[in-house]
Amino acid sequence: MESRQVLAQGGIEKIGLKGSFLKLTLPDETKVILEGEILEHRAGIEYILGVMLSEKYGCIKSLSEIDAVGHRVVHGGEKFNSSVLITDEVINMVVQCIDLAPLHNPPNLKGIYAIKELMPETPQVAVFDTAFHQTMPNYAYMYAVPYSLYEKYGIRRYGFHGTSHRYVSKRVCEILDVPYETQRIITAHIGNGGSITAIKGGKSIDTSMGMTPVEGLIMGTRSGDIDPGAVSYIMEKEHMSAKGISTLLNKFSGMLGITGISSDMREIESAVGANDKRAVLAMEMYNYRIKKYIGAYAAAMGGMDVLVFTGGVGENQHSTRKAVCENMEYLGIELDDDLNRKTRSTETVISKPSSKVKVVVVPTDEELTIARDTKEILGRN
Repeated sequence: MESRQVLAQGGIEKIGLKGSFLKLTLPDETKVILEGEILEHRAGIEYILGVMLSEKYGCIKSLSEIDAVGHRVVHGGEKFNSSVLITDEVINMVVQCIDLAPLHNPPNLKGIYAIKELMPETPQVAVFDTAFHQTMPNYAYMYAVPYSLYEKYGIRRYGFHGTSHRYVSKRVCEILDVPYETQRIITAHIGNGGSITAIKGGKSIDTSMGMTPVEGLIMGTRSGDIDPGAVSYIMEKEHMSAKGISTLLNKFSGMLGITGISSDMREIESAVGANDKRAVLAMEMYNYRIKKYIGAYAAAMGGMDVLVFTGGVGENQHSTRKAVCENMEYLGIELDDDLNRKTRSTETVISKPSSKVKVVVVPTDEELTIARDTKEILGRN
């Protein structure tokens, strides 16, 4: 941790499906694909640990060299406002949040259970995607539905991508050499999933995702903001169940739904280049929604000092950054077009020196944040 050297990096894809594999990036940046029949998460973690111990691709000689394991847990509800050492009590509280994140928390728990079984003496830490946003004021996180629904079921806005928003907002202040506690920062984490956060005085005061990750920006396959009346209308006309409409809004909407081509921005950009009308419309909608949220959050904070772009699209797609920053001079944003066009996945200030608002690309590093939290919590316990 002292040197921040990455010894091994990778992840398993298609768990439980035919053609599952481990994608591994070696220290020299060589990428290796290791195929295997990985039917569930415990087997996946065993496979990862086996590769880490292997002679060919390994980075450790014994599992005892692993001092701790940090987990990203998507939903902590109102129960967690910071990262915590995992205990049986913490596990039970994460289980209680399953209803709020039925697609995410169960696999997160499987990872915790697997490490507990395979490495029972190794401490584990949970880092919650929702924790950073627990500083939102109640007038920002409440929905205008009967208050009893909040009391009974926790119906409110929670926000996500908190680990990323926390990392890039702190990192940009280090880059600019300004105090974190005095800045008004808007962080745009935009990729296949996307959210925007307003950070004032080092605290999240509003964020675009809501009770679930569907609310807010247009994403790869998620609709983002939509009139609830339109949802009930679609359900009635298409004879859809609650599960069916959830699948429609989560898996078949967003950029995929508008373009009919793909949720992958690279393919959509190619279609825009070929003047595909629906692809052009989708990109205009996508960029407009981001711009609208930035304007809203600047109003909420009484202006802004820093705008950060991160995530797959934020770090790599100069056309979206340009479209979002266009005609925003009234807010103090002056983009350097040449710098913006050249910047991909590097920490770069892409605004002009005269710009009152500093616009910066900061590649996110959620893994480093999880590792730092884990080390800090181990030091306290």
